[in-house]
Amino acid sequence: MPATPIPGRTTAALEGDAVVLLIGMRINHFWAVHQWLPVFLAMPRMLRELAKDPARGLLGRVLLTASPRTYYVVQYWDSKESLYAYAAAPDGYHHRMWSLLNRKERAGKARQHVGLWHETYIAPQGGHESIYFDMPPFGLAAATGVLPVERRGRTAAARLAHRPADTAPADTPGT
Repeated sequence: MPATPIPGRTTAALEGDAVVLLIGMRINHFWAVHQWLPVFLAMPRMLRELAKDPARGLLGRVLLTASPRTYYVVQYWDSKESLYAYAAAPDGYHHRMWSLLNRKERAGKARQHVGLWHETYIAPQGGHESIYFDMPPFGLAAATGVLPVERRGRTAAARLAHRPADTAPADTPGT
């Protein structure tokens, strides 16, 4: 994230649906380092893999911690299809790690030393908006670009109602 804030109010430049994946882990037993450390290290490897191939669809991400036990990533994707394709791609690191976890679970070797979770949100155009005040590009704006808030509207309602020029309803004569 650039250190220099953009003065005033800005909004994310995203046109269309917002595809957001929250994915993370919880360390259930700190002493079981051999169990949770490989999981902890897998996410940065996946993010590097995605950064090397922008065509896979990851637009941006934010790494966060909820506690000393819980770590997660907010990911912004160009489409749900791209997200699904990466998750299932046999050449991707995610697929290899998920396959390994499933094999361990079937063999009864999976332990409850580390918890995994994800939540996926698809917010259609008109179902998401953003505003940033004196902030460097962050979150959705860092992933999709920044616009002056006036381009979308000064209020949340106006930003939610925004439609790109090519999808805006046509003017009806006499209205």
